[in-house]
Amino acid sequence: MNTTELTERLSHEGIPDALYEIPGVHPVPIQLDAFYVLRPEDGTWPVLLRQRGEDAVIARFATEAEACAYLYERLTDTPPPVPGGPERVERLLADADGIQRRAEEDFERAPDTGDGTPPGT
Repeated sequence: MNTTELTERLSHEGIPDALYEIPGVHPVPIQLDAFYVLRPEDGTWPVLLRQRGEDAVIARFATEAEACAYLYERLTDTPPPVPGGPERVERLLADADGIQRRAEEDFERAPDTGDGTPPGT
């Protein structure tokens, strides 16, 4: 697979354009705080993670095909399901205010840290 084929496959998979950039092939339409960059450099193919304008090489490959396969896998890898399934996530989201309130109450009841500062301040 080459960079053009990678872009086509990612589009087919429904991967958002803003998650990756391939200079000359696929520009980032909107820059998020973090996205992947694949570009040839000094005869190699690094895959970078650009976070807040800083680039960090996360992998480097000898061939375009290897780099494309790696980035495809990174972008299409599905995280494991949430324990309890989507119903649990929906219940947690519906009770977000209650969870926040109970966390604040627990914090206020926390024992003194011994430094003279009361909990919650």
